[in-house]
Amino acid sequence: MEITDYVKSLARDGELLADLAERAGTDALVPTCPGWHVTDLLRHTGSVHRWAAGYVREAGRERVEFPAAPELAGAELIGWFREGHAALVRTLAEAPADVECWTFLPTAPPSPLAFWARRQAHETAVHRMDAEAALGVPYAPVTPEFAQDGVDELLTGFHARPRSRVRTPEPRVLRVRAADTRATWTVRLSPEPPRTVRGDTGEAADCELTGEAAWLYAALWNRLPLTGPGVTGDGSLAALWSETAGI
Repeated sequence: MEITDYVKSLARDGELLADLAERAGTDALVPTCPGWHVTDLLRHTGSVHRWAAGYVREAGRERVEFPAAPELAGAELIGWFREGHAALVRTLAEAPADVECWTFLPTAPPSPLAFWARRQAHETAVHRMDAEAALGVPYAPVTPEFAQDGVDELLTGFHARPRSRVRTPEPRVLRVRAADTRATWTVRLSPEPPRTVRGDTGEAADCELTGEAAWLYAALWNRLPLTGPGVTGDGSLAALWSETAGI
């Protein structure tokens, strides 16, 4: 995907997230994030947006802590979220293509700007789903290309890090297939962090997850149950993912 595609997705989903939060009310529970209310969702995502924008805007080379979210609620909190989201969109759209700044995943797009545009597009899409869950409405669709990209970021980026808790006592193989885009990933599980290879390596899989990329995206990010006909083989590996893969 191109940087402009990520920025358009970020702009759309951030605006939708704010609209959904307004409709649900900031006191509404977020069932996809146990213990959270919409207030927590807005504070978290608004802080992440400001954190990400700061790296790109200031060409920051060192990791910094998330900025503290203000103790706001209701319309004031939604306004604060909208301001930070708009500033992030503007920062990414106007940044020089060759900006150098800190990033944090072991596999990433070809530039820091592409990294942050991608990361914030998916950050916002997933939390937009949380706002939809709070309101009790179906998830807005994502394109197969965007969903495939988000699955790839999750498998080859987030769960390649030492902090991943998706581990098995003995080596196991989980295969993920996006039926509509023909993308496949082979995830090797062990007592160490998962190791994901793009494609079907030919080795026998203990469990396969097959479905449209949008379903895989929502399910692997734990926004839909990882159950049903798309799960074949040893279902305990799908359950392990649901229990331990939270970011």
